Amino acid sequence: MSLFLAIFVLIYGGMHLYTFLKAKSSLSFGLPIAIPLAVFMLLMILSPVFVRLLEKADHELSARMLAYVGYVWMGLLVIFISIAFATDLYRLLIHITAPLAKKDLTAFIPAPRITFYATFILSLLICFYGYFEAKNIKAERLTIKTNKIPKEMGQLKIVQISDVHVGLIVREKRINKIVEIIKREKPDILISTGDLVDGVMADVDGLSSLISSIETVYGKYAVTGNHEFYAGLGHALDFTKKAGFVVLRGAGATVSGILNIAGVDDSAGIPSGQSKIVDEGELLSTLPRDKFTLLLKHRPEVDEKAIGLFDLQLSGHTHNGQIFPFTLLVKFSYEKLAGLYLLEKGSKIYTSRGTGTWGPPIRFLSPPEVTIITLVYEEGK
Repeated sequence: MSLFLAIFVLIYGGMHLYTFLKAKSSLSFGLPIAIPLAVFMLLMILSPVFVRLLEKADHELSARMLAYVGYVWMGLLVIFISIAFATDLYRLLIHITAPLAKKDLTAFIPAPRITFYATFILSLLICFYGYFEAKNIKAERLTIKTNKIPKEMGQLKIVQISDVHVGLIVREKRINKIVEIIKREKPDILISTGDLVDGVMADVDGLSSLISSIETVYGKYAVTGNHEFYAGLGHALDFTKKAGFVVLRGAGATVSGILNIAGVDDSAGIPSGQSKIVDEGELLSTLPRDKFTLLLKHRPEVDEKAIGLFDLQLSGHTHNGQIFPFTLLVKFSYEKLAGLYLLEKGSKIYTSRGTGTWGPPIRFLSPPEVTIITLVYEEGK
């Protein structure tokens, strides 16, 4: 965790340094502005650490206030830097093109002060829009035809949530909205593919009870995500179980003789020994092949040895980048970024964009979702 913290501070500090230098060169301010701005930026760099310390010390109000300020600033900074990089590339392109075209193209370059203010105002507008996009949870629908569910049943409805990140920012209002959508769908099975909880506060029982009020026909099943280990595995598992979920940690079961569900821990717990590497092929091979098999795995990574042994893998983790253009960067790490992907031997994987938010309570061009998967019986499928 200390290595992760060091890398985070280095990267996040670098983003602040870039922004500070950009502001200094564009606005040409002196020490009376530079010093307070530098102090503010230093506080913002360390704010995620302070939030976690305040949370652990049970200072919920202070932790929540700092979380909102720090994480909204983080979102604003990400958007500002993305636009600023684009303007820097534009300037570089003009400077490269001018000698080649043998023309003076400086008229096409706005003054640095104007560019800075325009970038900042546009960032504020996107941030404002993104705050409301994060609250606009979509019901994403997926239909899969199969002959592996009972013919007399006709269809089976599975609802997936992922990356809710219950904590200081995702609280009663957001959870109530999620619960309302799920209850309206009347699911046969409810699935959580990790990062359900992201806080260490003691007062989460009321929040877990909101989720536990959801009724299903065949139960609720969950797996851990990386943030369950960051928040404290014992605390996270307790919350998840109180919310009514059976947590599958390298285990599988046939549910009511209808379908198989298997789940594995997120790899974040392996270095600390809190989880172990599971041979997914071996795990899935113990389940009856004539039943539809769901594999729950937080990260959208496919074990080649398991292909053909599951019908549908449900994953999350990516948030689809959460804030564009990070969507493009996350795509480099996770090829199966969001949506449905067909694999070999009849297997499929669906990656949720996530139901909540991590860090900034902002989404841009990546709306949150509750996924409704309907398995429909069809002969020969």
